[in-house]
Amino acid sequence: MESGPEAFAGAVFALFGAGLLVWAGVCVRTGEPVADGVSRSTGTTLAVLFGAVFLATGCWLLL
Repeated sequence: MESGPEAFAGAVFALFGAGLLVWAGVCVRTGEPVADGVSRSTGTTLAVLFGAVFLATGCWLLL
């Protein structure tokens, strides 16, 4: 069974990762840049990569 802080951290990581993935997807779909001052491919790649890492970390903490 998870402790309180571990469950909270897992939920925060999972929500942030999922939000980052959704935000990157919306930006790509509408054609807007994901980050200012960065090329679209670099911004999209990094946002998806970090979103997946945060989501996986959150799921791992919740298990």
